Amino acid sequence: MRTERNQEISSPEGNIFVISAPSGSGKTTLIKRLMATVPELIFSVSHTTRSPRLGERKGREYFFVTPTRFRRMVTAGKFVEWAQVFGHLYGTTWDQLNMARRSGSDVLLDIDVQGHRQVRRRLPDAVSILVLPPSFKELERRLRRRHLDTPEVIAKRLACARGEITHWREYDFLIINDQVGRALQAMRAVVTAARHRRQVVAGRVQQICESFGG
Repeated sequence: MRTERNQEISSPEGNIFVISAPSGSGKTTLIKRLMATVPELIFSVSHTTRSPRLGERKGREYFFVTPTRFRRMVTAGKFVEWAQVFGHLYGTTWDQLNMARRSGSDVLLDIDVQGHRQVRRRLPDAVSILVLPPSFKELERRLRRRHLDTPEVIAKRLACARGEITHWREYDFLIINDQVGRALQAMRAVVTAARHRRQVVAGRVQQICESFGG
């Protein structure tokens, strides 16, 4: 039986950014460029039961675990969020999230719509971004062009995308990836704005107020 723990993020400051997108929308490219150009932003490495793809390394893209171990972690309440996607399990652990926050940096989570809903429920201050393709036709073209999946898998991804985009109202920010440079600029703007939210800078502002004798 699954149990859930009421866990808290160790640091009251900083941001948690959740980025979701239908497969093929260009999310991975945007995240890599964002991480390369924005300081003090840490990528939260998820656990998954799928096998590593060519070039992937344990602890960098994912922590690769068996389905049995993953299920045990679910039962033990280890995950902030987890979901089954295309037959594989994916999840973000509390330990990974807290470790990143203790570093004093903002944290970026690459998760799907199911995971976003769980994070939203448990961490309501998280900032969420949904990346969208400019059209269904363009999404299909991108999926076929990358030559990673069989026609059957592509069909499943497209069917899943039809459902995922209906959740767009649940996200704080929507970025249409019709041009990578423009989409990246918008994503960086979201990060910059979020870093100036009241709850994030409250501690520093309090110190400033105290310096005024207030």
